[in-house]
Order: sequence, then structure tokens, then C-alpha cells
Amino acid sequence: MLYGIIILVLGIPVGFLIAWMCRDELVVGRKWFKILTVAGFVIGLFFWFIGERVVAWTCGFVMVVSFVSYVKSFDKKWIKRFP
Repeated sequence: MLYGIIILVLGIPVGFLIAWMCRDELVVGRKWFKILTVAGFVIGLFFWFIGERVVAWTCGFVMVVSFVSYVKSFDKKWIKRFP
């Protein structure tokens, strides 16, 4: 359980890294980040209840990473174009 929580917390810097590397695609991919966040939550809950904890933690990681990218897609300073 502790390892899973650590992995979920590590999803935050990974989400920032992905958002920084793909700044030019954050706005157009906003719909997909929202879909990934919701799907990661729903599918993660499903797998948690059937006992597949590893798959549930993986879905949680995907949910955290896509949520960070979704939130950063609204930051005007973050998504500015390269010079």
C-alpha cells in the first residue's frame, strides 16, 4: 500500500514533465486529458473492487498524470509558444 501511494505521488512530477515537454499540444488535447482522468478513476475503482490492485494503482497513476496535464493546459504562462 505504501509503495502504491509513493507511485501515485511520483505521478505529479511526471505529469509536470509531460506537460512541459508537450506544451504546444496541451490545449488541443484538453478533451483527451479529461477523458483519461475520468476513465482512469472509473476503471481503477472497478479493478480495485474485483481485487486487481496492481491494475488499479496503474489506473490511478494514469489519472494523476493526465489530471496534472489537464490543469496545466489552462495556465496561460505555461502554454505560450516557443520563440
